[in-house]
Amino acid sequence: MAETEVTIGYGSTFAIGDGGSPEVFTALAEVYDITPPSDTLDVIDATHMTSPNATREFILGLSDPGECSFEMNFIPGSDADAAIQAVKVARQRVNCRITFPNNVTWTFSGILTGYEPAVPTEDKMTATVTFKVTGSYVAGVAS
Repeated sequence: MAETEVTIGYGSTFAIGDGGSPEVFTALAEVYDITPPSDTLDVIDATHMTSPNATREFILGLSDPGECSFEMNFIPGSDADAAIQAVKVARQRVNCRITFPNNVTWTFSGILTGYEPAVPTEDKMTATVTFKVTGSYVAGVAS
């Protein structure tokens, strides 16, 4: 019987590209929870007047890469805050990269759709950052 190869997410990073060629990715500090993109497939009703046994028929449509979000410690004015603010102001797609603990990467283009800081009285300040993924992600290995 083989032992599991699963690991915890500790050591994963979320980085934003600079748009250059070659592109340089800078990891955001203080990220503690990442939800990677999750593909879903549209299902299209293809039923017609003579569908066999009067039963609905379906075909697959387009793939939707969904969203990617992460939670981070919110430090107003930090490099991470400034990077996200710059993406928000630019209103442009940016390339993003998740690097997992085993050095596998998922790189994708995304549109910043949410930056939600939370400032509680008796707990750490946090922020939720959400990107709408546009196009497929590309899996690779960190160099």
